Amino acid sequence: MNIRHIIIGEPLATDQAIHERLSKLKALAVFSSDALSSSTYATEAILLVLIAAGTSALGVSWWVALGIAALMTVVAFSYHQTIHAYPNGGGAYIVSKENLGRTPGLVAAAALLIDYILTVAVSVSAGTAALTSAFPETAPFRVEVALLIVIFISVMNLRGVKESGTFFAIPTYAFVIGMLVMIGIGVVKALTGSIVPVPQPSPEVLQHEMTSLQGLTLFLVLRAFAAGCTALTGIEAISNGIPAFKPPESQNAGKTLIAMVVLLCTMFIGLTFLANQYQVVAVHHSNTTVLSQIARAIFGDGSPLFYYMQIATLLILSLAANTAYADFPRLASLIARDRYLPRQLTNLGDRLVFSNGIITLSVAASVLIILFEAREHNLLPLYAVGVFLSFTLSQSGMVVHWFKERKLPNFKPDLKWRFHVGVNAFGAVCTFVVLIVLMVTKFVEGAWIVIAAIPILFYLFTRIHKHYEKVAHSLSLDGLEPGPLAERYATYTDRNHVRVVVLMNSLNRCSLQALEYALRISDMVRVCAIEVEPESTERLHQRWKDWNLKIPLDIVPSSYREIGKPLIKYLHHLDEESTEVIPTVVVLPEFVVSTWWEKLLHNQSSVAIRSALYHDQIARGRGRPVINVPYRIGDTLYQPIAITERAPVPEPEPQTEVSAAPPATTAEADAPTQESVETDTQ
Repeated sequence: MNIRHIIIGEPLATDQAIHERLSKLKALAVFSSDALSSSTYATEAILLVLIAAGTSALGVSWWVALGIAALMTVVAFSYHQTIHAYPNGGGAYIVSKENLGRTPGLVAAAALLIDYILTVAVSVSAGTAALTSAFPETAPFRVEVALLIVIFISVMNLRGVKESGTFFAIPTYAFVIGMLVMIGIGVVKALTGSIVPVPQPSPEVLQHEMTSLQGLTLFLVLRAFAAGCTALTGIEAISNGIPAFKPPESQNAGKTLIAMVVLLCTMFIGLTFLANQYQVVAVHHSNTTVLSQIARAIFGDGSPLFYYMQIATLLILSLAANTAYADFPRLASLIARDRYLPRQLTNLGDRLVFSNGIITLSVAASVLIILFEAREHNLLPLYAVGVFLSFTLSQSGMVVHWFKERKLPNFKPDLKWRFHVGVNAFGAVCTFVVLIVLMVTKFVEGAWIVIAAIPILFYLFTRIHKHYEKVAHSLSLDGLEPGPLAERYATYTDRNHVRVVVLMNSLNRCSLQALEYALRISDMVRVCAIEVEPESTERLHQRWKDWNLKIPLDIVPSSYREIGKPLIKYLHHLDEESTEVIPTVVVLPEFVVSTWWEKLLHNQSSVAIRSALYHDQIARGRGRPVINVPYRIGDTLYQPIAITERAPVPEPEPQTEVSAAPPATTAEADAPTQESVETDTQ
């Protein structure tokens, strides 16, 4: 039995992608679990800062929470506009790139990718903290438990968006119901005066926590506000994942965003209100969370509802990482399509998800969990910087987007347009102020790591892009005119009659070199393209027509986005038709790069093809000749013998008829896209 299929399920055909879309109910669970779960630790983050000024300062947390809720509303409204302005998703990256330029777009991309990695590490660590609060005996194994949770979420996401959405909807709504019930009962007790404050920490512990010599200051309040702004994390997730919604995508995404913000504000403000009423004190390195103390006070220690709340909190915090798993792979695929990340991140896996992105996210988050010992409060200082940087860039980009509309015909700066500009501009200013406060107050605590990581990631983006540009230049047909390849070699009498198949999915210098080699050795040459992406096949068809190639082109569909099995089936069919004893010869074009890290940036599809052919030979007991035709990237551009370099067309002489030259392909048309580069890969 195939272990892989047992774990992640049977492969899904490409045409089933539309059936993997999410309804609003499931999408709320998938894309909002991160934002909703932040209500469990945002209040605690505020209290941990205010305790430095003494227990009397904890009452300020209520006003801090109201300010954060107001900012949350402004940011959410801004992203609601983004959803309708950019219905294809991409969020801050697309908005910044298209309106502010390449550099701000890449900065936003770096900030978002780091944010999603931290989302997984923080959420899983917070879920582990909830488990150790209910079951203190598990505290020594918090890192191991956190890693097991990461593995579980990864496997569930590898099984597909729809299936993971169904699974994760249960704990998400269980948590929401539990929180609303707890807040409701707590508010009733507060109004009826039946509240019993929770036990306070020992005087020694309180004395250790009170580190502010000047009492409650504006700086301390700003620190508390910045710490509580972790409640805003995850708001941008829906704008990044619009294509995952059922049609109409933008409308469904917008409604889901509104529902998420209403629930988040209710739970965050409600929990902060109860923390004040029950006089909860948060201290560092405690195994008991603020939420756990409130639940114990409302439901009673050891009651079923208390354990229900703890388990629901554990699940939502652990599975809140699912939001990052829904968005990180999609965002990484968009960046990779723009040639700033490895091409492999654009590949869809067996279950129509970006499997390589999911695995990358899991590995990166696991490293952080180990380094920070699965303690979310150690990770929170790193967390919010990237979030608010992307918020600021996104909303600034939306301001530019609205101003671009002034160039449209019949534009009128009506009240609605002014309102959109005003909201985005106000949101950009607010989030920029919070970003500065975060960078100042959290710099020493760990924010410097993110501040340093963003330019490093930006540098990697540019290096990767430079490599892909070099590959595109080496493979480009620019400077060549179509030539009579088949006719050029028709006069060769020493060619054999064995069938030869040249594999390619694009027409470029590498594949032309392999095609010319095949025409030299055989008069029965065919070209085979495995159709993984229909767009690539359409470009190949068009290029074939432009070059007027008389060589048979066979398109082999691949419903499950694989190359090996469709190719083997196609070759077996040719073998059965042939009267020759020798099986059909395969000519495999492949380009060679200079360094090991450049090799990692390509799909290694030729390795997979050779492996499939090798295993087929073993199974059938019949060897098949495979000829590799390497093409080195960066060397002198290959010039086919049958194709001359484009030369200036001489001026026609008077009274002389000149036949029209064949249309020259433009540099833009001949420059291969990233998809066309990859099939001919070593």
